[in-house]
Amino acid sequence: MFEKLKNAVGLVIDKLSQTELSDDNLDPLLWEFKIGLLENDVALSVADEVCDEIKGRLLGEAVGRFENKKERVNDALRDGLYKVLKAPVNVDLLEAVAIKRRERAPLIIVFVGVNGTGKTTTIAKVANLLLKKGYSVVLAGSDTYRAGSIEQLEGHAKHLGIRVIKHPYRSDAAAVAFDAINYARSHGINAVLVDTAGRMQTNRNLIDEMKKIVKVAKPHLTVLVVDALAGNDSVEQARIFDEAVGINGVILTKLDADVKGGAAISIAFAVKKPILFLGIGQFYDDLTSFDPRFVVESIVG
Repeated sequence: MFEKLKNAVGLVIDKLSQTELSDDNLDPLLWEFKIGLLENDVALSVADEVCDEIKGRLLGEAVGRFENKKERVNDALRDGLYKVLKAPVNVDLLEAVAIKRRERAPLIIVFVGVNGTGKTTTIAKVANLLLKKGYSVVLAGSDTYRAGSIEQLEGHAKHLGIRVIKHPYRSDAAAVAFDAINYARSHGINAVLVDTAGRMQTNRNLIDEMKKIVKVAKPHLTVLVVDALAGNDSVEQARIFDEAVGINGVILTKLDADVKGGAAISIAFAVKKPILFLGIGQFYDDLTSFDPRFVVESIVG
């Protein structure tokens, strides 16, 4: 992952390391670097911020006579990337479920996103994570829109040994979530994971249905699942879903197939929401916590 972004960063490190660090010399190289970021799906606002950060840090103080300029450039890039990757708020899903268990109440998480992002599989991965940490889980099949969605969720639930609360297709999706939450409360279940219909962010009817689910379920966390391969469109999705229902965090899927990596750089900065997990494969264990410093080191090396 991040191969192309890493190559773009490597090129600018080499060029900056061989250049006198002045305004006149930096501007054309940083412009070239900005184009490289944009070509790798980094949003323009994020590319601007990264380049401004790098320039400010490189011009901030003179390079000592015996100082390694390449290491100085490396540090500037690390700091600039880390600043845009670190969201202003932190959301710890495992801490949240631990708190709710102490309160003897279920943690309610509603998952939203467009079709094809791997949302249902991601829900199964989160369920698997919670089960391995010793928490009980019930799934809510609130995607009553897409044919086969409930069967897909039930397939995952069977593998994991957990229950799905479901209603017939075309029934009230919010009612399914409501019933799942009541089931969890009456049976001492620690977490309710609510699947919703994958919707294009331009489909007003489905957006309104999603708002109703969130209004009825009153989730503690609303999580947007986005596809890393969607590039800059994933940033626009995050903005629209946040405006519609107020997302608390993002799970970025298919990062194992994304050689560019720009979406991971862009989302946290663009919507000021944390990336909670990264999907890095098709198996239930292929879900890893998002660590900004690990991502920065993967890119800058």
